[in-house]
Amino acid sequence: MKLVMAIIKPFKLDEVREALTPLGVQGLTVTEVKGFGRQKGQTEIYRGAEYHVSFLPKLKIEVAVPGDLVEAVVEAIATTARTGKIGDGKIFVLDVERALRIRTGETDDSAL
Repeated sequence: MKLVMAIIKPFKLDEVREALTPLGVQGLTVTEVKGFGRQKGQTEIYRGAEYHVSFLPKLKIEVAVPGDLVEAVVEAIATTARTGKIGDGKIFVLDVERALRIRTGETDDSAL
């Protein structure tokens, strides 16, 4: 089992979710986050005054998948989240040692 974690632009969420559903992904967790990387923030105007925003809003998506689905999930996220501009995000793949569905007691792949 693997945990695929992706940091994406907020407006790409629906496209990513729609791309993952046909692959058999039955659930994902989405967290609103802020961060900066190569974008290094941006300048905004509020009430006529310019100010620099260092941390830009992003979404973190976490999906636990069986090992055989990892490449398809990563490819689906990468192609749908890509705009070609700086700040498109990153994808991380981590090992999951164990999973347990609390309601039924199912473990590992069955719990996903």
